[in-house]
Amino acid sequence: MVAVKRVAVIGAGPAGAITIDALAKERAFDIIRVFDRREAPGGCWINDTKAPPLISDFAGLAARTADAPAPVPTKLPAQSPKSTRPRYSESSVYPYLETNVHNLAMEFSQEPFPAEKSAWSTTMHGPDTPFRSWHQVQNYIRGLVERNGYDDLVSYNTTVERVEKIGNEWKVTLRKEGNARDYWWVEWFDAVVVASGHYSVPYIPAIDGLEQFEKSRPGSVIHSKHYRGRDYFRGKKVVVVGASVSAADIAYDLTDTAVSPVYAVVNGHTANVYFGDEAFNHPRISRQPSIARIEGRTVHFNDGHAVKGVDSIIFGTGFSWTLPFLPDVPVRNNRVPELYLHVVYQRDPTLLFIGAVGAGLTFKIFEWQAVLAARLLAGRATLPSLAEQQRWEADRISKRGDGPKFTLVYPDFEDYFETVRALAGPGENGLGRQLPPFQREWFKAFLDGHEKRKFMWERLNQKARERQDGTSGNRDAEARAKL
Repeated sequence: MVAVKRVAVIGAGPAGAITIDALAKERAFDIIRVFDRREAPGGCWINDTKAPPLISDFAGLAARTADAPAPVPTKLPAQSPKSTRPRYSESSVYPYLETNVHNLAMEFSQEPFPAEKSAWSTTMHGPDTPFRSWHQVQNYIRGLVERNGYDDLVSYNTTVERVEKIGNEWKVTLRKEGNARDYWWVEWFDAVVVASGHYSVPYIPAIDGLEQFEKSRPGSVIHSKHYRGRDYFRGKKVVVVGASVSAADIAYDLTDTAVSPVYAVVNGHTANVYFGDEAFNHPRISRQPSIARIEGRTVHFNDGHAVKGVDSIIFGTGFSWTLPFLPDVPVRNNRVPELYLHVVYQRDPTLLFIGAVGAGLTFKIFEWQAVLAARLLAGRATLPSLAEQQRWEADRISKRGDGPKFTLVYPDFEDYFETVRALAGPGENGLGRQLPPFQREWFKAFLDGHEKRKFMWERLNQKARERQDGTSGNRDAEARAKL
């Protein structure tokens, strides 16, 4: 590897924030530049101040091709009319959103997570609740980026539109949004770290009649990332699609505001490995199989059942991996192939990824990956042979498959953390972030947090059933009294 003195980091969310610190503490680089398309640090934890955009390009979202590369001006630097191309940079935050994993699993090793707890979380889970408001997560990330003058390294409202290798250098084409026009320019680097996340571009499956349903009533189809709270759906008949945690949270959240029941498309679909499907057992949630087609406002399900007069359909169906700025790096089966340890691009070790993993101890994984990337770029860690890197990927494909499960570290957290820590090594002369040994308490806390969530749903579902039975009993008694 050639000497690396100039490093670009794409993204200032949790993965980018810890990457900045890992790079800076190596004290090996002349230039560290960070680019983020939002106005502040935080990534998907930033609160949006304006309404989310309406969904379009249903075909592209279903085919996972919606986030296409943007055309670049032929001569740079340049100015251009303000871009109207969707970049899916809006967040998934709604006003009362809380984390759904234990805070211990979300904190970096040297930066304790804030201890403040919301009244709602304390009521639901007790005074030792491990969950936190989205405000605290955003402030936590902001604090990481703004310490030690790191904020000076970041260019906000800046989208990385193209990254390409020219000789031994990386040419990074950038677009900064202005009030009326966009400004384009190029910067050059020795290495690029991609920490842009993969929870931006919604996946919405192809369903006959879905786009017409949205066209006839704009705003009637949304993805979970555009959910902004239960009040909008008050008195509306709603179908929620998805069997994982976002769909569960939303369907449950709507039980007291939407028309009862809330129809949840979960039957025949695999429940989330961490949270199960208890949330969908609420008496005001009607479990349904997949949608066969939509005609007008009637939703037809695969079992022949149909629901008329549907007002809204909410998709909690996950996201698509997209890298529109890296046209030479393919995305296959919703993952980025040829990443050794999910970090190092095998074809070029000066291109590294932080956060190319599935959910689970993610903030901590970002830290371990960031330290490894920083050590490698500083020349203080050595990669195994390309053949060994390829063998690691082939072995993993044989065990996990060549799809999203490839990126899921669970349940092998300890093995992964210790492998990355060993490869990163202790650094040189005390330079760089130091990684502690893996603690099984982290994994236990992670699992305990999920059990708290499941117990909450079980408890609240039972209360809801008791209320419903009591109401039915009272109605029966009133009917008998009238006879």
